[in-house]
Amino acid sequence: MLESYLTGLIVCGGIIIAIGAQNAYVLSQAIRREHHWWSAGLCMVADVTLFTLGMFGVSAALMAMPEALEILRWLGVVFLGWLALQAFVRAGRGRAALEAGEVTKRSLKGVLFTTLAVTLLNPQVYLDTLLLIPAVGAQQEDATTFVAGASSASVLWFGMLAWGGSALAPVLSRPVAWRLIDGVIGLMMAAIAIHLAVGGGI
Repeated sequence: MLESYLTGLIVCGGIIIAIGAQNAYVLSQAIRREHHWWSAGLCMVADVTLFTLGMFGVSAALMAMPEALEILRWLGVVFLGWLALQAFVRAGRGRAALEAGEVTKRSLKGVLFTTLAVTLLNPQVYLDTLLLIPAVGAQQEDATTFVAGASSASVLWFGMLAWGGSALAPVLSRPVAWRLIDGVIGLMMAAIAIHLAVGGGI
C-alpha cells in the first residue's frame, strides 16, 4: 500500500509541477494575494475528482479488457516522453519571467471562473487524469491508495503555490529559474517513461 501511495505521489507530483496555464495562474494570484487560496482549493478539488473518475473508470474497463493494459502502458510512455521533450526544449530556449503585474483587484467570482476555465479548458488535463495517471495506477497493488497519493500531490503542490507564491516572487521573476525548473521536470518525466517502458511499472 505504501508503494502505491508513493507512486501516486511521485507520478502525479511530477506531472502537476510541470508549470502550465493552471499553475501559472494560481501562482500569479498568490503573488498578488488575490483570492489565491480559493483558486488553489478549486484546483485541488478538480484534480481529486478527475483522478478518482479516471482511475476507477479505467480500472473497471481493464477488468473487462486486460489487453488494454499494455496499450495504456505504452501510451503513457509516449506521453511522458513528449512531456520530457517539451520541458527540455523550454529549458534550452528559456522563457519569459512570470510577473504579477499591476492589475485591478478582481472579485472572488471572477477568480473562480477563470480558475475553472484554465483547469477544464486545457485538453492536457484530460490526457493526464484520464489516460496517463490511470495507465500507471492500474498497475499498482492498491488503486485507492494510489489515488490518495495522487490527490496528496495536488493538495501539497497547490497549497505550496498559494502559501509560497508571495515569498518566491523575487526568485520566480528570473528567467534562469524557469530553465532550472524545466530541466528538472524533463529529467523526472524521462526517468518515469524509461522505468515504465522497461519494467512495466514504477
